[in-house]
Amino acid sequence: MSSTIETLRRMAGDIARNFEAMGHDQAVLATADHIYQFWDPRMKAMIFADDHSKLIPIARDAIEHLAEKGHPGSQTRATKWNDVDGVGRSDAG
Repeated sequence: MSSTIETLRRMAGDIARNFEAMGHDQAVLATADHIYQFWDPRMKAMIFADDHSKLIPIARDAIEHLAEKGHPGSQTRATKWNDVDGVGRSDAG
């Protein structure tokens, strides 16, 4: 059975892998955007506090971008959709 942080690392990696065809820099921004828009604040707090060296490079750079620079703005149609009504949505079940 995996821990919550291991699950969050896996999720961040899965998101990053979905965007990696965009190239590293764009994938970093798209991953950061997705995490910012869809992750519950508790999920974000846990991944920010984690050892980022345990993440794949795109996910690591996305988390570091969010921690240092904040939201990069909408990068995909999915996150533009999420922002339509201003309520936002979450990956948290």
